[in-house]
Amino acid sequence: MKKLLYLLIILVCLTVSGCSLNGQKEKNSEGSVSDNVNKSQNDDSNENDTQPVSQEIFAMDTYMTVTAYGKNAKKAVDDAAKEIERLDKLLSTGSDDSEIAKINKNSKGVVSDDTAYLLNYSLELYKMTNHIFDISIYPVMCEWGFPTKDFKVPDKDTLNNLLNLVDASSINFDSESNTLSFAKENMEIDLGGIAKGYTSGRIMQIFKEDGVESGLVSLGGNVHLCGKKTDGSNWRVGIENPSKDGSYLGVLEAADTAVITSGGYERYFEKDGVVYHHIIDPATGYPANSGLTSVSIISRDGTLADGLSTSVFIMGLDKGIEFWKEHKNDFDMVLFTDDKKLYVTEPIADAFTSDFEINVIKAD
Repeated sequence: MKKLLYLLIILVCLTVSGCSLNGQKEKNSEGSVSDNVNKSQNDDSNENDTQPVSQEIFAMDTYMTVTAYGKNAKKAVDDAAKEIERLDKLLSTGSDDSEIAKINKNSKGVVSDDTAYLLNYSLELYKMTNHIFDISIYPVMCEWGFPTKDFKVPDKDTLNNLLNLVDASSINFDSESNTLSFAKENMEIDLGGIAKGYTSGRIMQIFKEDGVESGLVSLGGNVHLCGKKTDGSNWRVGIENPSKDGSYLGVLEAADTAVITSGGYERYFEKDGVVYHHIIDPATGYPANSGLTSVSIISRDGTLADGLSTSVFIMGLDKGIEFWKEHKNDFDMVLFTDDKKLYVTEPIADAFTSDFEINVIKAD
């Protein structure tokens, strides 16, 4: 789930947006990093806690940057790179050897603990979002050509037939044996909607295990922050303006959290003058037309933030606000509408600055 993206650290300020997991290489223009973050430092004798160790990695169909500070920074970054590669091989739908590809081919199988965790999480999100987050959307995504970039507009009959397969309740999963099967023939799944968020969360765990107290990771627009900056101040995360003019919707001061953005401007194609983006509404099989241009989810749980960034985009403004009120203890959000109005949930309103007028979403 998430075209060219921008990561720009300005004293350290990050730009975030999203991408999908499908086995196709996509450049990530968020990969340009200012001089205060150095690329691939390999000096294990880093005694200056303010000196970063950073590595760029291509995996999960995008370019990533992992950065850590402190005496164990080199080990933490190396461990994080290995974990990214491991999870990529496990979860990518674009590799015939991945666990997910084998499940889709055989319509059943026994999965690893990582995949089991993501399956359980996906099925919970399916219920939580009233069936909007649905990992069985994959055959519809393939028909549109988003995983392969062989884009086309499906005919209605084909789309209606494929929509019969979009039903996560037909996924049979036994969490005790990690056994999975599909109740419907030709069903397929894709965990790309939460895989990057899960991966960034795993990297945060690795940082802590390696004694890193300050760092960050950008996985195709998924920005996850470890602690605060080395001077004790919050990170400053810039959320990209969908106009793609290099400006920001605003800047959020944050620490120890994930900031994940999804929008229809990220991946799309044009046919006969009509723009079709990659965020598909499972109820219709067509790109969501919800009135939202960009959705940023802020949560300590990267997996949750990843899944909800597309789910809230599909919900639209009013339903998205109601959904947040029901789950306000789990996440916050920044919403930008088609008519260029900016909405920010109340708990983070004081930490968010913007040149746009800010409409504060209150809990009551």
